[in-house]
Amino acid sequence: QVQLVESGGGLVQAGGSLRLSCAASGRTFSNYAMAWFRHTPGKEREFVGGISRSGDSTYYADSVKGRFTISRDNAKNTVYTVYLQMNSLKPEDTAVYYCAASASVRPTPTAERTYAYWGQGTQVTVSS
Repeated sequence: QVQLVESGGGLVQAGGSLRLSCAASGRTFSNYAMAWFRHTPGKEREFVGGISRSGDSTYYADSVKGRFTISRDNAKNTVYTVYLQMNSLKPEDTAVYYCAASASVRPTPTAERTYAYWGQGTQVTVSS
């Protein structure tokens, strides 16, 4: 089992920045690829970005490319963290953001069904 807890959400003005954190505990963190998704009422949960097990590879949805950055810290002994740095935020980025973990993301790394473990989500609200 992997337990995931997000934090760092809040209210920010358009053009501002936020950094979300996802604390992961349980099994060996470096065995899992990680991703961020977001959900807005009335819409399906949307892939935001993902990061490989080692952290060497990242990939993003077109809507956030160039503005969001994912990183991970595999060095901790008990609690590991994945970050989502969000810059140049827009009102359309408003959503509940979730982190997710998967032992294998192939063949569909951007699909919700690929990820077995999920956090509870953190709200991000961007005002215009």
